[in-house]
Amino acid sequence: MNRTKKEKLEEWVAIHLVPGIGNITFKKLIERFKSPDNILNASLSELMEVEGVGKELALRISKGMWSEDPVKFIDKVKSIGARLITYSDNDYPAILKQIYDPPMLLYIKGNGIPSDMENIAIVGSRRPTPYGIKVARELAGELSEYGFGIVSGMAYGIDTSAHWGTISKNGFTIAVLGTGINIIYPPSNKKLYNEILKKGALITEFPPDTLPEGKNFPVRNRIISGLSRGVIVIEAATKSGSLITANIALEQGREVFAVPGSINSSKSRGTHHLIKQGARLVENAEDVLEELGYENRSSDNANEKEEISPIPKMEDIERQIYIIVGDYPIHIDEIVNRCKLRPSEASSILMKMEIKGLVRQLPGKLFVREAHGKEPVNS
Repeated sequence: MNRTKKEKLEEWVAIHLVPGIGNITFKKLIERFKSPDNILNASLSELMEVEGVGKELALRISKGMWSEDPVKFIDKVKSIGARLITYSDNDYPAILKQIYDPPMLLYIKGNGIPSDMENIAIVGSRRPTPYGIKVARELAGELSEYGFGIVSGMAYGIDTSAHWGTISKNGFTIAVLGTGINIIYPPSNKKLYNEILKKGALITEFPPDTLPEGKNFPVRNRIISGLSRGVIVIEAATKSGSLITANIALEQGREVFAVPGSINSSKSRGTHHLIKQGARLVENAEDVLEELGYENRSSDNANEKEEISPIPKMEDIERQIYIIVGDYPIHIDEIVNRCKLRPSEASSILMKMEIKGLVRQLPGKLFVREAHGKEPVNS
């Protein structure tokens, strides 16, 4: 008897809901029996022939000992505006099947992941410097203009900046969540979550209502790298989730890239370690294209990038301050000392420069340079 797509989905979900079945065991069962229907109809002895399936687990499968009713579970997923993709579906990302332990079920909201699109992951510190935020946005935007999808984890910091950088260029971004598909984490990313719904995809392997727990995120990271041709790390401490993702990427046979930073910043130690270990140093999108063998890949906007947002004209003292103020925060006292200005005079000039869009003030009277496409021009 031919089974409908809905019936097949119920069978996938039924096995998924058997306590004690993880992705690796589920995959081995599929490899042995070819379909969930065959698994559900197998004998105890046949089930126990599969590595990792003992008598107790085989009994749970054969007796239908689900953690909850599969039909009601599917209805719950639909009620939150999500859908399920199984390992055998045509719209399951082919590149994700290459990893050792691919999720056998994915929850997704938003758009389907284009099958003909290659992805690059961008990950990094949850507490980045303004430099890291700027680089993440720019790299994500540039790579999306070259036709890549940008994958990240919707965490604070670099992840968020990469998603927004992609959206700003009307690119396709994929957020891999460490929570249930209906949980927005961090809560401050509600606007980003809703934008990705419209212009990308939100995916997770965790069931609805799963709250953020530390153990979820390393598990989530293997999907970020698994979906991608390569992983770019921007600002990471020596012990961080980003380096875990980079190590997983290497195990999966993916390329690893790292953006260098200041030798004085603790945020750069992880990325510099990766570069010392052989990761490709990345300064721009072209470095990534070259490593992946796409030197001639074209972008409709590639020839226009240098014309975007020219630096406004500035007076000599403004130009002097602009040179001193870089991508890393600098305190107003240092500007006063290096430019030999009175504090009130420096404050006035910096305020004018903020209005012109030359610098940006951060908490604690720190200043960073705003990004522009040309060299400064004297008035």
